[in-house]
Amino acid sequence: MLSYRTQITALQQVATQYPEAPAFQVPEYEPSTQQILRWHSVTYRRFLADVELFARYWSEKLTADGVLPRSVVGMWLGGMTYLDVVHIYSLVRAGYVPQLFSLRLPNPDIIFELLQLAHGKALIFDPSFGDVPTQGNVRTHMAVDARVERPSSFVLHPIQEGKNGDETLMIFHTSGSTSGRPKLIPCSYEWWDFNMSKAREATKPFNPARKDVASWMGSVCHIGQTIMYAGFMQNAACTVQPSCQAFPSTELMDMIVHCRLNRLVQFPTYLAIHLQNSRRDPKLLAMLQGLDQVFYSGLMLGLEDEEWVHRHGITIMNCFGNTESTIMLLSDPDWKAMRAPLKPVPGTSYAFMPLAPESDKAHENANGRLLELVILSSSADCPDRSLRAADGHYHTGDLFIESSPGRYIPRGRDDDWIKSENSLRCDTKAIEDNVRQTCADLIEECIVVGNGRASPALFVEVKAGMSEEKVKKDIIRRTRHFHSRRYLHERISSANFIIVVPKDTLPRTATKGNVRRRAVEEAFKPQLDRIYGVAH
Repeated sequence: MLSYRTQITALQQVATQYPEAPAFQVPEYEPSTQQILRWHSVTYRRFLADVELFARYWSEKLTADGVLPRSVVGMWLGGMTYLDVVHIYSLVRAGYVPQLFSLRLPNPDIIFELLQLAHGKALIFDPSFGDVPTQGNVRTHMAVDARVERPSSFVLHPIQEGKNGDETLMIFHTSGSTSGRPKLIPCSYEWWDFNMSKAREATKPFNPARKDVASWMGSVCHIGQTIMYAGFMQNAACTVQPSCQAFPSTELMDMIVHCRLNRLVQFPTYLAIHLQNSRRDPKLLAMLQGLDQVFYSGLMLGLEDEEWVHRHGITIMNCFGNTESTIMLLSDPDWKAMRAPLKPVPGTSYAFMPLAPESDKAHENANGRLLELVILSSSADCPDRSLRAADGHYHTGDLFIESSPGRYIPRGRDDDWIKSENSLRCDTKAIEDNVRQTCADLIEECIVVGNGRASPALFVEVKAGMSEEKVKKDIIRRTRHFHSRRYLHERISSANFIIVVPKDTLPRTATKGNVRRRAVEEAFKPQLDRIYGVAH
């Protein structure tokens, strides 16, 4: 019978082989200002001991409630601290199935609905909520620090690798909502074992004689940080906990100096802050140039930022992934030009399926034939059957063009390519990229909408103190040449189709802070109807 590795068996192996290697650098804060004073190392020996301690604590608590191993237990945590990782790992160690929720979900009602869908029996929640009452047969517990509680005498079973590959190890959720709530993403032992292998390869050290030190990417209640940490842990690397996800450049510089950070792992939204600051700070630029790698995922870097990176020799790696299949495509680390193509991770089985039939040449985009990334059922990282299409495969909705055999350039998601009222396609990302490139001094963010409309419309969040009418006129003037080369149904040639809103007005995703195109169309539908002259 096959056995499948978990994060616990990997932790045990690393803690045995490198017991004194630092697993984490945990910050100590100045009480009055909450500024980081220093970081303290937590070794792999200590990390494993804490996981065992918390596993005994939760086993005793949950067993007393009648919640037995293999039960689903919700964990509603911020996911940005060492103790959050310990809580999650300890539940796996104790034999439970953690169902992970982020603090960004707005209220307990949605949590309990999702727990009910997964047949969850208990909920462990962040202390910042105060008291969360029990609902139905779901018992609730505050996520206390078991290190300061009465020691538990509960005896744990020996650490074992999973024996049934189809059994559920953990449950995540989609980062967006469908019908008012996220979808469940069950992760089997077999699925997780393969994704741990992918992560280990993606995080291999650059210098075998030195253990890497990487930055924390996001909440461990989401797959991005979970899979990245699993990769770095297998390579006995250290992860530095920041003060927040969008930590300032001064903190990054402290990490590099005091924690010896050599691999920066961030979403492009936050990475852009450091790249912008490096234009004014030669010391920061030199530090970025000295990193072994800047690893980013979730979005494409802005053209201006990517040009800056390549011109100044900053080593970057673009990772394309999602919650359902984790790391899928990686850029070539030796690529030195703009927009490095991506290639599938070895060992996977993917298809890039044409979005339009071969005969549909009239509607084919001029930049190349659009291909949808499909995770085939034969691929070990194909997500749970509940998420697959009728053909048995997982259709991601992510679009690419094939720049050379086996190399792909992202072209957004399927819903980034809106269809006009006569079913012709419009590349919204191209418009947005052009606006960001030509109007960066005017806007904070932008999004193009107009699905089913005669032409696209542009929403912009403007910088403080800007005149609405002047911003509209300047955008039209600066983007005129770009639009003059596009089909009529792709153009924004009138200020009437530019909608100016204050900063942070547009709806965003909880995890990465991306503006949600469909949510904008829904929220501003009456205004859009007036612009397009739709009668009610």
